[in-house]
Amino acid sequence: MPRYFFHVTHKRRELDREGYELPDEHAAWSEATVTAGQMLQCLGGKLTPHREWRMEVVDESRNTLYVLRINAEKRT
Repeated sequence: MPRYFFHVTHKRRELDREGYELPDEHAAWSEATVTAGQMLQCLGGKLTPHREWRMEVVDESRNTLYVLRINAEKRT
C-alpha cells in the first residue's frame, strides 16, 4: 500500500516523517481534510492574521499531490 505524508506549516514547518499507508490518492485527500480540520480545531484560537496555515500532502516519491491553505487576513 502506498505511503502518504502530511507536512504542516504554521509558524514553522513540521515534516511528517512517518506518513500513513493509504489505498490511493483519494484516501489521502480524505485523510488530509479530516486531519486538517482536527489540527485547526486544536490551535485553540492561535491562528493569527497575516499568517498562513498550510498542509502539503506528498506521496512516497516526494511528489506534492495536494495543498490545503488557510490564510488569516484582517480586513480594514
